[in-house]
Amino acid sequence: MAKKAKPSVDKIVKKVNKEFEKTSSQIEGLVNDALKQFDSLQQQVQEPVRKLLKEVDELRDREMKRFNEEFERRLNEFHELQNSILERLGVASKDVAKDVKKQAEQAKKQAKSVSSATSSATSTAKKAAAPKSTAKKPAAKKPAAKKPAAKKPAVSEAKPVNKSDLTLVKGIGPATAKKMKDAGITSIDQIANPSAADQEKLKAFSNVKGFDQFSTEAKKII
Repeated sequence: MAKKAKPSVDKIVKKVNKEFEKTSSQIEGLVNDALKQFDSLQQQVQEPVRKLLKEVDELRDREMKRFNEEFERRLNEFHELQNSILERLGVASKDVAKDVKKQAEQAKKQAKSVSSATSSATSTAKKAAAPKSTAKKPAAKKPAAKKPAAKKPAVSEAKPVNKSDLTLVKGIGPATAKKMKDAGITSIDQIANPSAADQEKLKAFSNVKGFDQFSTEAKKII
């Protein structure tokens, strides 16, 4: 009985092996078919994807080019607008500076006129107050008639003054007069009608208060 069982087992093993090989070959064939189908499917999918990517790249390049052109155009417009605004502001600032300068000069003239008016008013008030205390009402008209005669000696005295005395010019003190003489300005005439060389010498005293009026005040003296 044992001898008959062995051949039957061998047959079964062989049969199983054959079936296994057959099945494995079928599975391998199916796998190969599936891989082939996958490759073809992949190629079919890749082709439109490549086209889509190419179109996207072209669209991106076109949009970037258009954006750069538009950006440069807007930037140029901005620069032109900025330059025009700066030019207008520059012209406006110059006009304002001129107006401010004119107003400053007018203010100086008004201040000078006001100061001269107040000084003359105070001097006339003092002169008018003195006769009233000593003179009677009928005699009040006589001093008024003599006022022009009192001013004439002052004018006549101003002409023969020592022109080397620079302190006679309003605004020039003893220290400034000494410095001017050391610099070569020894006469009031040099201040009233300065030559080119005198003007260069006088520039050293431009920081002195009232420098702009030195020439005017000096002309009053001479």
